[in-house]
Amino acid sequence: MQKRHSWKEFQKEIADDHYFYVRSCIRQNFFPGSEQAFLNIMRNDLGKDVFEDPRHTSCTGIGYHSDIVPLETIMTVVARQFALMTEAGYENLTSSCITSFGIYTEILETWREFPETLERTRESLYKATGRTFEIPKNVSHNSDVIFHNREQIAAQAKLKLVNALTGEPLRVVEHIGCHYAKIFPSKGIGGSEFPYVLAGMIESWGGEVVDYPERRHCCGFGFRNYLVQANRGYSVANSRKKFESMAPYKPDFIVCNCPGCTMFLDKWQYTLAEMEGATYGADNRGIPVLTYEEMAGLVLGYDPWALGMQMHQVDVEPLLDKMGVDYDPSSKYLGKKGKFIGAPSKAAVNSSTADKYYRIKR
Repeated sequence: MQKRHSWKEFQKEIADDHYFYVRSCIRQNFFPGSEQAFLNIMRNDLGKDVFEDPRHTSCTGIGYHSDIVPLETIMTVVARQFALMTEAGYENLTSSCITSFGIYTEILETWREFPETLERTRESLYKATGRTFEIPKNVSHNSDVIFHNREQIAAQAKLKLVNALTGEPLRVVEHIGCHYAKIFPSKGIGGSEFPYVLAGMIESWGGEVVDYPERRHCCGFGFRNYLVQANRGYSVANSRKKFESMAPYKPDFIVCNCPGCTMFLDKWQYTLAEMEGATYGADNRGIPVLTYEEMAGLVLGYDPWALGMQMHQVDVEPLLDKMGVDYDPSSKYLGKKGKFIGAPSKAAVNSSTADKYYRIKR
């Protein structure tokens, strides 16, 4: 009975519809297709009302966590986001960024514990912009919203997370961003130890969740670990520890709900291949790393290049072939109106002859 009660504490209310959507500043650069995929899935596949105000700004979370932006300033910036939501007539906020989600949660908890701070923020916002705001009725991360609608997505699925040749479930590593549930465990589905937000999607769509020793280990981003160049060895060492731990379990791909985690678990594989000749996936290749929107999009039959999967450092074609995804290899690097946008040099992490490549290079 005690265990059941504890699990209940780590569930959360997720709004069914009418979302005020705020983008992520870094996702727009690294994985722009994922944000558009979220809007397409919500509006066109699920028939939900999602409103986006082009006047909304970065939450300044990276600056805040890097000790550049003061707490009072970021509270005023967030209050302006809430003011835009209030003016649009919405009460449910959904955030694309894990750091933003953590920021909104931290600020709302601060205002709840210290009402005088809320009043000072209201005053600062009004003096700066002439705006007022209401506290959101519901705050969720985009992965919460996709999780909330996972069964409806499963009902519309064109494909499953299944090996099309063998019929076996794909083996999937799920990685949860630290700012999703480690700061305020009650705000994430399943808390910090047993988060279910990505695992629930994987299971509903036919895949198998891989458990491994470093499953809850940080990806290594950590802001100062990467933003300060001298600390980047610590950042890549964190990712390396995770890769070495998951590799024996032979995952087919990794899925993340944080833009920073997705970027680092993808790009650090390239870095480690360049530094050490190390690869962690099958056939001496890297392990593809997906956003949860890309995973949902593939299940729904979206074109992988429309999802922006050509932006990944580790090639996704082995995964697409395994799933039986219908795609045109020649369209991978074509932009609008079929214009060639340029292709990167072939990386060792994507080569089936990585060992030979490094012997020659060295």
